[in-house]
Amino acid sequence: MAALRHPETGCQWDLQQDFASIAPYTLEEAYEVTDAIERGNMEDLKEELGDLLLQVVFHARMAEEAALFSFDDVVKAISDKMIRRHPHVFDDGTADNADAVRKSWEEIKAKEKAAKSKAAADALPDSLMNDIPLTLPGLSRAVKMQNRAARIGFDWPDIDPVFDKLHEEIDEVRAAITSGSQDSMEDEIGDLLFVVANIARHLKIDPEKAVRRTNGKFIARFKHVETLAAQSGKDDLTLEELEAFWQSAKKVEKDAR
Repeated sequence: MAALRHPETGCQWDLQQDFASIAPYTLEEAYEVTDAIERGNMEDLKEELGDLLLQVVFHARMAEEAALFSFDDVVKAISDKMIRRHPHVFDDGTADNADAVRKSWEEIKAKEKAAKSKAAADALPDSLMNDIPLTLPGLSRAVKMQNRAARIGFDWPDIDPVFDKLHEEIDEVRAAITSGSQDSMEDEIGDLLFVVANIARHLKIDPEKAVRRTNGKFIARFKHVETLAAQSGKDDLTLEELEAFWQSAKKVEKDAR
């Protein structure tokens, strides 16, 4: 990466990049790591982890050029953090199970965050929501926000009231559609998705993973529809015919289980 960023002999594309321009690639590579894991392809996972590591190296190199920090500083920072947040391994702390480890981690993290806020004169007013990244996928960020709110008891005790809220939001989407306001429709669709994320959270399901699974299922079924459509020899198929192909795809999927 140092060679690629060399001002005289480096790559012109790499030299033009900055933290902001590289950030989307970093996010994309993280998704591709997740995709390889979900497909169970370890060869792809090896490659994608390398691609993700390259993003870390890229950011660290740009930071070093700006005399901010180096790759070694990044490694030391995460190593120090792991030691601090695992006192039951590296110190005299105790944690008998995974829940105890998670609780200890969150407590230590909260103390670190409080210390940073106190040290920064221009820090934002302290809030559980302050450090939730804006760049997280929308559903993942919604779940993280809901989990934070639940820490102070701002949460439904069980899933039943969440379904009541879901029906309420569906009615509000219908009302927004009737109003014809694009802004209102976007607002209410957002509310609806937020409640769906909350249902997933109560069921301990990752909504991003769930929608990726559905996306994959849709692609597989649609390819089946395309195959049957081509075999039919017809140029203009009715919705009813396409629906029949779709049901055929679902049956093939069900029979393969």
